[in-house]
Amino acid sequence: MLTRFAPSPTGELHLGHAYSAALAHGAAREAGGHFHIRIDDIDGSRSREEHVAAALADLEWLGLDWDGDPVRQSRHLGDYAAALDHLRGRGLVYPCFCTRADIAQSLAAPHGPPDASGAAVYPGTCRHLPAVERERRLADEPHCWRLDMARAAALAGDLGWEEAGQGMRAADPAAHGDVVLARKDAPASYHLASTIDDAAMGVTHVIRGADLIASTDVHRLLQALLGLATPVYRHHALVCGPDGRRLAKRDAAAALAALRDAGVDGPALAANLVRERLPAGYSLQTP
Repeated sequence: MLTRFAPSPTGELHLGHAYSAALAHGAAREAGGHFHIRIDDIDGSRSREEHVAAALADLEWLGLDWDGDPVRQSRHLGDYAAALDHLRGRGLVYPCFCTRADIAQSLAAPHGPPDASGAAVYPGTCRHLPAVERERRLADEPHCWRLDMARAAALAGDLGWEEAGQGMRAADPAAHGDVVLARKDAPASYHLASTIDDAAMGVTHVIRGADLIASTDVHRLLQALLGLATPVYRHHALVCGPDGRRLAKRDAAAALAALRDAGVDGPALAANLVRERLPAGYSLQTP
């Protein structure tokens, strides 16, 4: 077994991160396997080295040791570019020149149901641009690259993955529409980078929050298109704070450093989290 914990260094870790890391670490160690750290620092505009150092310090405080050196996404940009080129060569991606305002305006009209995560599905505005116009605009207009979901899903056929403890689960990538694989300001999206990295690292079990279960539809499709192995997935409940909302960096959730500064025993906390014993005021909820 090989598991991983993959924090984004865009802020400090909170109790939800600790729960996920403790589960992944515990599963690997119990099976006599390996636990790795990956720093998802592909967002160059928001990633900070001080957050990398803080995350590693938090894991050490929790007593969660890891194997090998932490992997950096930012050092594997060539792998993402090669995967995108492969999909481009098969006619499975297309450039999208839409701004957020363009998309918002197009979505103001009836456009069908939301995707599996509840977000509005991109209406495919740029999917059928004439080749001449597409080439002209590629030369000097900002653009992202989207997956032609209908073509990709038809090519891949029926897909599924094993959800730990629940058996096989059918994947429905088409429900997500034409997802972005490379953004205007980043060489790869979360979907593309995470899928490629998990395969490159040899991850056998992906343990992550239930808020990402919808993303697994897309990841399973990319695995099929790129010839990558499919790990076993375990999507765990989310840690919620005293206000009942799940913890999130964007909501300034209390950092683990505050617990450390308050004298909390890190290894004891990690052990309790694995047993689903949370500090007073916190709870576990599945979306």
